[in-house]
Amino acid sequence: VCFIPGGSDCSISFVSHVLGKVCVHGRQKEILGVLVPHLTDLTKSDCVWQRICWRLVECVPDRWMEAVVLGFVQGAPGADVLSRLLGNLVVKNKKAQFVVTQKMLLLQYGHTTAVLQNLLGYLSLDSLRRTLLLRVLQELLETWSSSSAVKHSPAEQQLYISKAILICLSHLKEPEIESCRQELLTSMMEGVKCHLDSSLPQLRRLGMVVAESISLKINTEGPVLKFEYEEDDETRELKSLLVQTPPLCVVPSFLDDESEKADAALPLVPESNEKPHTAAPMMPDEELDAELDSDDDLTPYDMSEDKELKIKAPVYIRDCIEVLTGSRSEDVDKWEATVKALEGLVRKNPAATREVSVELAKILLHLEEKTCIEGFVELRQRAQVAVLTIDPIPVAKYLTSQFYSLNYSLRQRMDILDVLVLAAQELSCPKFHGKTKHSGAQKPCIQLLRGSDSSKDWRRIVDERIKSKTRRFDMGQSHVELASRPNEFNSVAGHFFFPLIQHFDRPLTTFDLLGEDHLVLGRLVHTLAILMYLAVNTMAVAAMGKALLEFVWALRFHTDSYVRQGLLSCISSLLLSVPTERILADMTEELLETQSWLGDVMEKDPDGDCRRLALQNLLLMENLKKKLEAIPS
Repeated sequence: VCFIPGGSDCSISFVSHVLGKVCVHGRQKEILGVLVPHLTDLTKSDCVWQRICWRLVECVPDRWMEAVVLGFVQGAPGADVLSRLLGNLVVKNKKAQFVVTQKMLLLQYGHTTAVLQNLLGYLSLDSLRRTLLLRVLQELLETWSSSSAVKHSPAEQQLYISKAILICLSHLKEPEIESCRQELLTSMMEGVKCHLDSSLPQLRRLGMVVAESISLKINTEGPVLKFEYEEDDETRELKSLLVQTPPLCVVPSFLDDESEKADAALPLVPESNEKPHTAAPMMPDEELDAELDSDDDLTPYDMSEDKELKIKAPVYIRDCIEVLTGSRSEDVDKWEATVKALEGLVRKNPAATREVSVELAKILLHLEEKTCIEGFVELRQRAQVAVLTIDPIPVAKYLTSQFYSLNYSLRQRMDILDVLVLAAQELSCPKFHGKTKHSGAQKPCIQLLRGSDSSKDWRRIVDERIKSKTRRFDMGQSHVELASRPNEFNSVAGHFFFPLIQHFDRPLTTFDLLGEDHLVLGRLVHTLAILMYLAVNTMAVAAMGKALLEFVWALRFHTDSYVRQGLLSCISSLLLSVPTERILADMTEELLETQSWLGDVMEKDPDGDCRRLALQNLLLMENLKKKLEAIPS
């Protein structure tokens, strides 16, 4: 660093121009990686160098200001260092203010959490800049609570905005919270509703965490919001952002390091001294309670010969129906034993099951948990799947008709979809033999996932299907040989598929798939995609494919990303399951239009999974085209 002797005046605008030019040409890391550490040391205790540094960034032309500010924010080791380097630049320069308060927070979402903490911490360290912090928080909350933004923004941007909101909240002081308490409450109520309406579990969890944090800030003495959700690394990171880390712990400023350590250690001394005083008065009370609660005079019962009574489960299907519906339903132990034994009885007695299959399916669909039986939902589902696989056609007709009936909860309708998929998988997949065979190609095994993770499961299914069609020149690995038997799903695929696709556009009083019940619509679309995939080599696959393509075309512009992911999965299943000859004969024009739509999705869809699925479908279409060109005319 050069020094100018004699107190001469000088201009550093040329240096500012050079700095801006270098940064705008993509060399921020190289120049600021050297400049920022030097300026950090020089401005630590010298106010003259602070003014020089402020002047250096203020003289950067507006057309290069964004690159310079971004480089400083990313390169500064802490918010207090950034405050020393930039000063009140965001107050003096409109371009810098736009970059810091708008572009980096609302228009971009690729910056790290550390950059966000630098940026918002910088705004909080000066009284002139705190007004901008409050304005930024208000705009972030408006975006977070906008239903349109939740629907059309990618999940990564929603996470980025949520982190920024929590960091802003950590910097607010009590008078500032009091002044905007009503605005925070209004934004919280609107935002949590938008997020809970989303079909994506990640967005629902984001809404819960942010709403809990806002409630904790505005209700310091009263009750706060509390949601039930499974914590993961993401939620733990979000909650940690609400606790502000003192900037002096990151980068030392004007205070001496030794004095900071001494001051930080002072509160620990009285705390350790208080512990014996708080514990001592409790000793007499504890001894008194121990004397009062003493039961040494009571003689214990001899329970060594006691044995647990075992309830015998029913051995006939009709007995099970009587227990689940009749007068014996009051016997809780008998009811539990029946629920646990029902699946095995159904599979051991197929003839008896067919006589009462529809009645049994109706009972299981409406069956509610009467006791706290472990794994009740899974036991009921397995029994439903067993009934459906034993007598597919009448039970499938009943379940698909009930899916669009009145007086069913959304949970029951999604249970119907799960049972149909699991039964279709069981009917379509041959069982394993004990002997092994040496082979290089292995048929993918499908394992359906629970809940709303069907899109992830579908991507795994498609990847495995593509992998199974890839030739690999190696010796392969030994695996269990599949049984050679007819595909039982062949004759019943239409009964599973077509009733589900018929009435999706007819709203009911309590059920509107094209309206507010888009979560069930997403599950329906993913179910149709999996049924289409499982129908490969069946007689009805061509008709199913054509109907599915028309269904996709009607919903291709749906606003919910989970539904769009399912629609793109439907296209993948169609291309993988329908024979090439039938695609050319029945769906050529539709596929050309679909190809154009897939190109738009790949380029413009805000959801990253949708873009990836669209690209995958275009590659499948390209492979189909190459296969056709290879066939001699």
